[in-house]
Amino acid sequence: MEDTKVLAQDLIDFIDESPSPYHVIENAKELLDKNGFEHLCTGEKWDIKKGGKYYVTKNDSALFAFVPGTGAIEEDGFKIVSAHTDSPTFRIKPKAEMTVEGKYLKLNTEVYGGPILYTWFDRPLSLAGRVFLKSDNILKPECRLIKFDRPILFIPHLAYHFNRAVNDKGNPLSKQKDMLPVVQTINDKFEKDNFLVELIAKELGVDSKQIADFDLTLFEFEKGCIMGLNEEFISSGKLDDLAMAYGGLRALLSSKECKATKVLALFDNEECGSGTKQGAGSPVLKNILVRQNLAQGGSHEDYFRALEHSFMISADMAHALHPNYAEKHDPTNHPHMNAGPVIKIHANQKYITDGQSESVFEMICEKAGVPCQKYVNDSDMLGGSTLGNILLAQMDIKGVDIGNPMWGMHSVRETGGVDDQTYVTKAFETFYNL
Repeated sequence: MEDTKVLAQDLIDFIDESPSPYHVIENAKELLDKNGFEHLCTGEKWDIKKGGKYYVTKNDSALFAFVPGTGAIEEDGFKIVSAHTDSPTFRIKPKAEMTVEGKYLKLNTEVYGGPILYTWFDRPLSLAGRVFLKSDNILKPECRLIKFDRPILFIPHLAYHFNRAVNDKGNPLSKQKDMLPVVQTINDKFEKDNFLVELIAKELGVDSKQIADFDLTLFEFEKGCIMGLNEEFISSGKLDDLAMAYGGLRALLSSKECKATKVLALFDNEECGSGTKQGAGSPVLKNILVRQNLAQGGSHEDYFRALEHSFMISADMAHALHPNYAEKHDPTNHPHMNAGPVIKIHANQKYITDGQSESVFEMICEKAGVPCQKYVNDSDMLGGSTLGNILLAQMDIKGVDIGNPMWGMHSVRETGGVDDQTYVTKAFETFYNL
């Protein structure tokens, strides 16, 4: 593996180039293409051979890459690393243009996921996503990615003088009123009707009449960085969960040939429950595993046998001990930054980890030469869930929930550890090489 700071900077660059899940997948595809992977279409017959490398996309926002193993699939199974491409943000609503006393233009938005709202104030923001253009085939409009590579929006905070209780506890925000981004002042030539469509058309260099619709979200414009006195921290948006997605991708690309079929599954919509066709709650991964088994000449019986010999690492970020809120953490199981990936444990199965899978991941880390830690919620605190238990409702395979420790989860600007990115990537690569 490269120097830890090099890999951390690579992650920051990847995140900066991936302001939406659609851009995450486009950039992942570029890396896979450069490394000899073949793009398969779900609507076509698959010709899969041992020694080949393949990937499939769903909705332009989820991706599933796999490398058939040298062994028999029914005996050696699948080795799966799963992560997600989406992060909390704000989605642009239809008819988004709103004027304020004829002087300012702002855009109407809807909150996606669970962002820490206060962190979005007074920052340079921009727009990214995908745009659909009319085509000759009504059922298949043309899709174009779009990223306004300049700061064009901001959400101004109310001045302290108008709300002197702003720093007090219990000062709620209205998602509909307080969180709307300003885009420009209004002059005599301004035309509200079709403003956003015309802006998109100009950016793409197309006729506005060709635009059928779009999926656009806000993103923080400022790029992440390595920081801290000893350059030990990564400061960036979207570490949850692009740090795990990128670590899995790099590990797959650098891993060696092995008997089991290696799989990288990058889902969308984890932040809003995974209940979409491209989310972990759908049968998308199950269908892909079934199809690749059949394409390699396996039977349905072989598929079920393969599941019994499979293992999945569900990789989503974890909470590091917070230096200002140590009381929020379990008294004996609170991970630290730059001390290795975290095994996440929950008695009521919000995480899929059990004693067996916990042991497996500990031994993977030992073989990789990296430390690992354990996280359990303080018993008086409710925790979140992730991909693992949702996925295993579709497929009964063994698995573990893990993630790198971080601060500020769901903030517009999160903090992770430089060393941890190398640690987890080594663990993923070691897993793939088993």
